[in-house]
Amino acid sequence: MKEREITFLIIALVLGAVVGGLVGDIIGSLFPEGAVKTLFTESINIGLKPTTVELYAVSFTIGLLVKINFVSILFIILVVIYFRWWFL
Repeated sequence: MKEREITFLIIALVLGAVVGGLVGDIIGSLFPEGAVKTLFTESINIGLKPTTVELYAVSFTIGLLVKINFVSILFIILVVIYFRWWFL
């Protein structure tokens, strides 16, 4: 694969996850309480919570947290299918 294709894939996967999470939250807010709402709104947090390191003159925060829900996984799968269809 070319460097351009890898860059496109990484950006598309991140955008797919972000848009999928947003769409999942919006769709989940439309349903009444129940199993369907839980399916769309529940998410799994993966990563490191932000940690602040404070030195005398410098303070910085380190952390990376990824929030994944059902629709974001569907969007990621669609991005992979599109990538395989378009580039391979």
